[in-house]
Amino acid sequence: MPILSDRWIREAATTRAMIEPFVEKQTREGVISYGLSSYGYDARVGRQFKIFTNVDSAVVDPKAFSDKSFVDREADVCIVPPNSFALATTMEYFRVPRTCW
Repeated sequence: MPILSDRWIREAATTRAMIEPFVEKQTREGVISYGLSSYGYDARVGRQFKIFTNVDSAVVDPKAFSDKSFVDREADVCIVPPNSFALATTMEYFRVPRTCW
């Protein structure tokens, strides 16, 4: 897999709308940064979370998760319980190409 440089990401984002909204340079508000850097693109986590929880101690089939194993939350912060994980939306929308043009 090729390494995508910041120049390639900038060109794809500005000419092909690969990232919307696109932040041209790395921005830092507080401690966490987002936007284009020399190492890639740092995305921001949105407000919608799907938190996995196995309160019933059921056998988990990764190819067929039960809807009962997830809790949906919309919040500014998500605390992930022990032995769990969370999926989140991003503030950016990505159109990732199958090839690098």
